[in-house]
Amino acid sequence: MSQVVGRDDLLLVTLDTLRFDVAVELAEAGRLPNLAAHLPGGRWEERHAPGSFTYASHQAMFAGFLPTPAAPGPHPRLFAARFEGSESTAVGTYVFDAPDLVSGLADAGYRTVCVGGVGFFNKRGALGSVLPGMFQESHWEPEFGVASPTSFEAQVARAERVVAELPAGQRLFLFVNVPALHQPNWFHLPGATREAGDSRATHAAALEYVDRHIGRLFAAASSRRRCFTIVCSDHGTAYGDDGWTGHRLGHESVWTVPYAHFFLEPGAH
Repeated sequence: MSQVVGRDDLLLVTLDTLRFDVAVELAEAGRLPNLAAHLPGGRWEERHAPGSFTYASHQAMFAGFLPTPAAPGPHPRLFAARFEGSESTAVGTYVFDAPDLVSGLADAGYRTVCVGGVGFFNKRGALGSVLPGMFQESHWEPEFGVASPTSFEAQVARAERVVAELPAGQRLFLFVNVPALHQPNWFHLPGATREAGDSRATHAAALEYVDRHIGRLFAAASSRRRCFTIVCSDHGTAYGDDGWTGHRLGHESVWTVPYAHFFLEPGAH
């Protein structure tokens, strides 16, 4: 990563609330053709989330603590703040002298852009301004939010516009928080009703919805040069698993998340 930063554009996509088991099932069943085409070996990597809900997990990720491989470590990190005694900072780690990765990349000459999704990115109050406030440029509108059935399409359209307006030589760090998986998601499954509510099946349908449109995001992100891309979940969520529902709790369905990183060559989709 120390050789990638400064050369390639960077894209971080968090599929907010996506469960690992659902992501794996859909990839193996051929229901995620656009995502699976870029996953190494066509498979998601199993990792552990750095937090059990959006705010905590993103604070950690923006400090360089991406989801951790689900195996005994230590595991070298891609990004790390300069920190004495860090056991996960390795030779290839990109080390930054800033309190967060976003600022570190800005210091390295990147244009940092956030396209928000869930409420922690809506800039409607002090708390919802913390995470997007790390970026030089941030975007959120109700159409991007959790209640919008077309949230991801709207986010992609904004990302396309952001990329198109950048000078050709300007390096970009683009971050997209995708809210479609988060509750409410019942409207992504044909025949589902508000009264019946969300379920594992509607969660899966929301992921299929994202897959239908993510090719446009990948194409935009790699339209100017090669783009190093991370796609992961920030945490999962429970749908009655062992009696648990929701997240911000310590259940396996919450802590276990899908992760992948890969290069998008120019013209990818």
